Amino acid sequence: MDFDMLRKAAIAARNIAYAPYSHFRVGAALLADDGRIYSGCNIENASYGATLCAERTAIAKAVSEGARRILAVAVIGDSEGETAPCGICRQVIAEFAELDTPILCGDREGDFTTHTLGELLPFAFTPADLA
Repeated sequence: MDFDMLRKAAIAARNIAYAPYSHFRVGAALLADDGRIYSGCNIENASYGATLCAERTAIAKAVSEGARRILAVAVIGDSEGETAPCGICRQVIAEFAELDTPILCGDREGDFTTHTLGELLPFAFTPADLA
């Protein structure tokens, strides 16, 4: 699977992030089972708890458009090293993805490393646990 478009969409989302407090821009893009790429950026808020992560922004967009399965995710931040989804985002991704779903984590230069959701979220709590 070629993830070039996914990486490019994550970088473009990072470039429009709203991060006036942390100055740490994050972009994310996901490939959904409908074949579309959904992107999102972090959206900070003066009430820090109301801040939205880039990954959850992209997931909300995808789900609100009818997508229900995530096939791959790309995340990129402004850090020297790779940026990975935070714990809450990993859990939200697990709601819509399999543990072998590729998660591409990028650094500020646009270099990405690929992990699986299961590597980033061992002992995940998933919808299957409720069955």
